[in-house]
Amino acid sequence: MVDTVPFTDIHMDDNTIHAVEDVLRSGRYVKGPVVEQFEEAFAEKCGTAHAVGVNSGTSAILLGLRTVGVEEGDDVFVPAHTYFASVSPILSLGANPIFVDVDPETYTIDTTELADAIATSENPAAVVPVHLYGQLADMERVMELAEEHDLSVVSDSCQSHFAEQNGREAGSIADVSAFSFYPSKNMTVAGDGGMLVTNDDDIAEHARALRNHGRDDQGVHRHLGLNYRMSEMLAAVGREQLKHIEEWNEGRRRAASLYADRLDDIDAVSRPIEADENKHVYHLYVVQVPDRDGLREYLDDHDVGTGIHYPTPAHEHPAVIERCGETTKETAERITDRIVSLPMHPRISEDEIDKVCALIEGYYNA
Repeated sequence: MVDTVPFTDIHMDDNTIHAVEDVLRSGRYVKGPVVEQFEEAFAEKCGTAHAVGVNSGTSAILLGLRTVGVEEGDDVFVPAHTYFASVSPILSLGANPIFVDVDPETYTIDTTELADAIATSENPAAVVPVHLYGQLADMERVMELAEEHDLSVVSDSCQSHFAEQNGREAGSIADVSAFSFYPSKNMTVAGDGGMLVTNDDDIAEHARALRNHGRDDQGVHRHLGLNYRMSEMLAAVGREQLKHIEEWNEGRRRAASLYADRLDDIDAVSRPIEADENKHVYHLYVVQVPDRDGLREYLDDHDVGTGIHYPTPAHEHPAVIERCGETTKETAERITDRIVSLPMHPRISEDEIDKVCALIEGYYNA
């Protein structure tokens, strides 16, 4: 049996390294052709008309909200169980994050509670469905509610690169979608980076201006923007990674299937589910267990890496409470004490998964 099972494995091949070397030798490091090539390839694979490269997934969410017109005082609906970057752009714009609980099995936004929250909002403006852990939220229902109430939809697709729902790619089912290329994501740019995708020409033009100090093609600063640009070197990495993402996603799905088989008979473990209409790409493999902290310590003692995504519900961070006050979301708060992320990456071996699952079985049987 293997000795160590790392939580993740970030891989750069020789072609990627050579692509970065080519950029370094070119002397063109920002606002160059490589970013444009990466954008074109990403948009094509996403099934959208436009892709706009930026310096982080957080920036992509922020610019997405700005381009659809979210302003100070607007209500923006967001799940209570997500990474803080789904919420911080809303707060940064002076808008109000309206937290909605999540489905206890898919961990995505509860659309029944979302409908109720929209109905009681005084100033509803937008919805930020989060495709958490690699699985899309119920976008059919989200889009129905958005159309019914004239809301914009900015999907946080930062963990769902090329996941699918009813045959449509993540990113193509919203007014704007945001992706992250942080090193641990399904594909990376070897640093912080992000992509905003849309089918709307005006949104794309606005986003391109905002990422470059609000400047248009004539050099006139028509909007108040900042520097959210992606560098040429990062785009070179992303362009190479994009060539392998389908293969890597299938590797994650294979690993998830092995986990499901090995964990099926362990009563203490609640495995993740894949909704019937979804193709899950398992950015993370998150289970629910009793005595989560004890299990993590036991696995760590046996050289198995784990994580918690996320230890604090989004609505319970001090930065949120200070602005929004306290609220309660029962499902998000309950699962926070039970979730643990097991090792997951495209190259994880069957032997490594066997070790992880055998240790979990041994821990709970003991």
